[in-house]
This record gives sequence, C-alpha cells and structure tokens, in this order.
Amino acid sequence: MSVNLAKGQQISLTKSGGGELTVIRMGLGWQAARKGFFARMTAREIDLDASALLFAGKEAIDVVFFQHLTSDDGSVRHTGDNRVGGAGQGGDDESIVVDLQRVPVHVDQIVFTVNSFTGQTFEEVENAFCRLVDETNGQELARHTLTGGGKHTAQIMAKVYRSGSGWQMSAIGTPAEGRTFQDLMPAVVPHL
Repeated sequence: MSVNLAKGQQISLTKSGGGELTVIRMGLGWQAARKGFFARMTAREIDLDASALLFAGKEAIDVVFFQHLTSDDGSVRHTGDNRVGGAGQGGDDESIVVDLQRVPVHVDQIVFTVNSFTGQTFEEVENAFCRLVDETNGQELARHTLTGGGKHTAQIMAKVYRSGSGWQMSAIGTPAEGRTFQDLMPAVVPHL
C-alpha cells in the first residue's frame, strides 16, 4: 500500500511484513503542460533531471545524475536520461536505484533533486511526481506529487537517511532555482 507523502512527512523504510528494505528506486515522471487551443503546436519539450546527492554529514561525497550514472562505490545507479518526459501518471521517466545494503557506512543521507535542465518552470509541467518503490517486488511505498506548479525550475524532492540500524525517508518538496544539481547545493544544505 502506497503512502501519499506531504511536504515534510517521514516514513520508515521497513517492509510491511517486517525486515529492512534492501533496494529502492526513486522514480520521477512528468508531462509538459498543454493548455489552450494551440498548445500542441507550441508546446516545448521539457527536460527534467533527477539526481541523487550522497552526503556524509554535511559533506557531499558523490552525486549520481545523467552525466555520472553510477556512484563511485556502485551502490546508487541512474537508469538514464529522459529529455522529454511523458509518463506522468504512473510510469517513471527517470529512475535512480539505491542498493541500501551497499551504501558505504559513512554515507548517512541521500538527497533526491529534480531540476529543469531546459529552464522551464514547474508551471509548464503537469502530472509530475516522485515515488519510492521496493525494487525487489515492484511495490510502490510512497509518492510525492509536485502539485501547484510554480515559478521555480527545481525542487529538493526527498531524502533517505540512516536512522538507528535502518533507513527513513522524508519528503522535502522545497522549490528551488537551478538547471543542474550544482545550482541546487545551497538549497540542499538546510535539509541535511
């Protein structure tokens, strides 16, 4: 059963029958907003990019994004860049897979971000979502919907972080500005 996450809400990453999750997938989906009679002729493609930033405390250790598809230690993997979106209502346009058991012990947080590489604002995006899936069985655990659009070009979506001997997830949902994950670093720091 999936949980619709509200901004700031947290969930434990344990299986419904007990035990810890081992591999999760953070999926991102979106569509270009098409409004008005001439929308199909004038709509531009929108290239949203998902990134995963790995931290030890407040120090950035590694990043996984469309130009660096696998973390240096191999525990986090981006499945590839989608430059136009289109799924929007269920399927993922971009995904980042995290093998929680392989994440090095010094990495205590992984922050997921989304940015509009082509520079359009979220007012031009519809049906955008970020979801967390148990990769071992395909069960959707949580979904965070990008509602309301906005004049921002990026969003700090969510983070997974160590809590005791397991992992937790927190939906952040904070608007930001930037075309790349590097642009978003100042906006990420307050959420560490």
